[in-house]
Amino acid sequence: MAGMTTRWGALRMFGLAARAALRPGGPSIASRVAAIPRMVRATVRGDYRGATLGTLGLMGLAAAYVVSPADLVPEVFFGLFGVADDAVVVTWLAAAVVAATEDFLAWESGQTPAATAAGRPGAAPQDAPAPAPGATETVRSHVVR
Repeated sequence: MAGMTTRWGALRMFGLAARAALRPGGPSIASRVAAIPRMVRATVRGDYRGATLGTLGLMGLAAAYVVSPADLVPEVFFGLFGVADDAVVVTWLAAAVVAATEDFLAWESGQTPAATAAGRPGAAPQDAPAPAPGATETVRSHVVR
């Protein structure tokens, strides 16, 4: 029973994290979930460089851990602390999925997401190549000249 309650709580936390991360006008949860297989295929083919195989693998392992029976072991032996490991894993997974799909959907629509602006995952907008002299471009509500 404790495992079932934990899983419902984890599902609720994922929903809250996803809803909090989705801004008005942003991609819906359904479009993000539908983008995950496309993102995996594009990453494996080498077309998309905004996610690494390691990150995608960790996301897969985190999802498998949360739904597997092995997840019940910490809960049986450690009680409340066993539930805390689920909260940490689900929170990280929700944040990772939201961030990865945000960048992938921007890449897929032809926009350059900030994380891949410099050609590598995790790059910040200031790491992007400088625009040509005299050119103006908008980067996340900042005008860069």
